[in-house]
Amino acid sequence: MSPLTPPSTSQPGAIGPVSRSETTTSASTSSYNEKDLEAGRRAPSVSSESTDTSDDDSDYNEAIIRVTTADDPSRNDNLLHALRTLTKSATRKTTRTQDDIDATLGTEFEVRWEKDDPEYPMNWSLVKKGWIMFMVSLQTLIVVFYSTSYISGSSGMMKDFGIKNQTVVILGMTTYLFGLACGPLVLAPLSELYGRRPVYIASLVLYTVFVIPSCVAKNFETILICRFLCAFMGSVTISNAPGSLGDIFPEEWRTLAFSVFCIAPMNGPVIGPIVGGFVFQALGWRWLNWIVLISSTVLTAAGLTVPETYAPILLRQRAEKKRKQTGDERYMSRWCYKAGEGDILKLLKVNLSRPLIMLFTEPICTFWAIYIAAIYGILYLSFTAYPIVFAELRGWGPGISGLSFVGMGIGTLFAICLEPLSRKIYNHHAVDPETGKRPPEARLTVVIFASILVPVSLFIFAWTCYPTSIHWVVPILASVPYAIGNVLIFLHSNAYLVTSYDIYSASAMAGNAVTRSILGGVMPLFGPIMYHNMGPNRAATTLACVAVMLAPIPFVFYKWGKKIRMKSPMLVQLQKEKAERGEE
Repeated sequence: MSPLTPPSTSQPGAIGPVSRSETTTSASTSSYNEKDLEAGRRAPSVSSESTDTSDDDSDYNEAIIRVTTADDPSRNDNLLHALRTLTKSATRKTTRTQDDIDATLGTEFEVRWEKDDPEYPMNWSLVKKGWIMFMVSLQTLIVVFYSTSYISGSSGMMKDFGIKNQTVVILGMTTYLFGLACGPLVLAPLSELYGRRPVYIASLVLYTVFVIPSCVAKNFETILICRFLCAFMGSVTISNAPGSLGDIFPEEWRTLAFSVFCIAPMNGPVIGPIVGGFVFQALGWRWLNWIVLISSTVLTAAGLTVPETYAPILLRQRAEKKRKQTGDERYMSRWCYKAGEGDILKLLKVNLSRPLIMLFTEPICTFWAIYIAAIYGILYLSFTAYPIVFAELRGWGPGISGLSFVGMGIGTLFAICLEPLSRKIYNHHAVDPETGKRPPEARLTVVIFASILVPVSLFIFAWTCYPTSIHWVVPILASVPYAIGNVLIFLHSNAYLVTSYDIYSASAMAGNAVTRSILGGVMPLFGPIMYHNMGPNRAATTLACVAVMLAPIPFVFYKWGKKIRMKSPMLVQLQKEKAERGEE
């Protein structure tokens, strides 16, 4: 049963459990008095814990009947307004379950989408959808761009702030990635309460504000703190982007839409040092921050043109407009009074606890978090290692050394262009006879290939990056298959988690994202130490060996993934609930 197309069953109105004909009959035999208003003040709470009909309920319903009947000769509009105010107050204090809403809403007064409704986000024009995707993509790009462009100015910051150890400067990248890890857990659920648009705008405004201190910082501590706060606020653009695309694109177009969207954020970390190197060389390290400040200001202003896309919020707004136009409080959508809607603390508690619980109790979440975090950590360590290999050892300037990441950019684009082939491989996988669908493990065929590609390319880079007598193009070419493997692992392993955990996929992804960002923030700290003390050959070989040791994880889950899923209490319960609902 689609949440956007609730069943068209005839239910009582939202205000009283009687029809219009019953209302007229009741009104003709009674007159309104102050006792009825008192009954309204004693309006019962509607909750899952108390659904019995009491005398107070009857008095309350009788009062509602009388004041809402248009042809009642004793109708008192002032008292009607007072009673409506009391009703709204009681409703706000009420926690209604979905069953309560289904029992209250009637077909005539239920605000919902029609098939060809022009206001339904799925029915918007392709131009409008394209603009939304373009804006969300650029907003995400600037956030991930800032994570790595910072490194290009490390030598300038060391000089200006008198920092002797390069590892200290890299802490700025670490705190930024920590902010990206923590932000979604706290801020992402706010879109469920207030909609995506206000959350996007508020987060971008605060993101822009927190960039300013980094532009004019007098000490390095200011940069560390403000970069964390920047990432914390900007993380919403990353975590909410898939939801925004899901709001406007039907299922058959989502894969293509997400692939196009990924071009910007996937290349953001690579574009960062490329652009950052030339900016630092020409203008100094502070301009790495000024460029982000200017860009985020423009994107924030442009973001005001992006409409709300979250369907429940749009229906609530439509229902509220309908109530104001008609003066009839019975008009509402099934999302008008959802259980715990105003209880942000409860929502945060679930959002903070469930991902961590799943991370430590679900083997699928645990091992995939380790694997993806390691791959992600190696990637971010590369952003500190490449300057050593190409700037320090080969003598390239800041701008030219940034171009060493072009190979990664090409590999990232190539991996995204492989999406049709990846989909074809997935569709050729055998269907599960029990469900009639392809199992989640079908997603891992591509990941297995990528898990081999990553360590092989790392070994090639390890033994061609030094000595300098080996042409520079060879290690850069090695980064092309490395980036391809990285992107394929990231995209298809996340798809595996989503298809495995269904309604709990957001929690599975959140736990994975936290682990990924933490390890991605910590591992770059060891880059200069490893490459200086071990030498580039042995340091890169060590990373390749780590990738080799973790490579069996996709094989194991491809072979025994179904058995592992069947031993998960959470997934067993999920399958049981789906069976009870008659879903496959």
